[in-house]
Amino acid sequence: MINSVEPGDQLDHYRIDALVMRTSMTTIYRGTDLRTGRAVAIKIPHFEMECDPEFFSRFQREAEIGRKLDHPRVAKALSNGDVGRVCIVMEWAEGKILRQILAEQGRLPAERATRIALGICEALEYIHKQGIVHRDLKPENVMVDAEDNIKLIDFGIAASAGARRLTFSKFSSTLGTPDYISPEQVKGKRGDARSDIYALGVILYEMLTGKMPFDGPSPFAIMNSRLLNHPIPPREANPEISPEMQEIIYRALEREPAQRYLSASEFAEDLKHPEKVAVAERVEQRDWKLRRSPGRRRFFFYAMIALIPVTIFALLIFLARHK
Repeated sequence: MINSVEPGDQLDHYRIDALVMRTSMTTIYRGTDLRTGRAVAIKIPHFEMECDPEFFSRFQREAEIGRKLDHPRVAKALSNGDVGRVCIVMEWAEGKILRQILAEQGRLPAERATRIALGICEALEYIHKQGIVHRDLKPENVMVDAEDNIKLIDFGIAASAGARRLTFSKFSSTLGTPDYISPEQVKGKRGDARSDIYALGVILYEMLTGKMPFDGPSPFAIMNSRLLNHPIPPREANPEISPEMQEIIYRALEREPAQRYLSASEFAEDLKHPEKVAVAERVEQRDWKLRRSPGRRRFFFYAMIALIPVTIFALLIFLARHK
């Protein structure tokens, strides 16, 4: 059973008007605040999820973060009090989810992709200054209005900068989405603001090419690929991308966090002034067709271990013969 809420129902002083979106764990409705007449979004967990302590803690954290943040590029959670159900009441944001836009158009013109990316940079710069890391940035969590203004939504696995590291055992609820999580998160390390920068790099790549920089038959194959391989060069996927924009994407997708943009504002500066971006010769462009797999890496690892006693034995024979 998902939940028993239907359009026309009333939760205290909020009326449920229409179902907007249903996910594996929650349902989002458009509603009306009967006190003010203002449109709101109401996020309600499925009944079975309310009994999950981990999910309930995550849901409460999302509400707390949403009430703390106050920025035009971030959806704000309203202080709704007790409405008889576990839920989050948020400001209503007009527009379409970025995922829907990409599904309809495939890829976006460079000018539009840049506008949307700049809006996301603005939102990230704000939340990072508040000590919050989103950790699950993806097109499903970006609302875009008719003028391409964005609102960042869904802080379900967001955390403070000092939060504990992520682990594969919590993949479904705390690791994020395989296509967008950073290499350090794949390794189980603590993600920080630069992990959000990486996710935005993937989103920018996707907006400009209509494709993902890494693919594979399973989520774990996708994640391992970003640890072992170089992404398909953006200009290979879409020759209309400028060399400067390709360089910007590469800087956001650096495997090592220290080599990425240090902040969302630094990322935004290059997006605003691509003509100032120095294009570097990159191994990523030269060797991107060379694909390695975890199995091959393990083979070489064990082969090296096997060679250790052989090398020692050969060294002993060499020393014995030269005494």
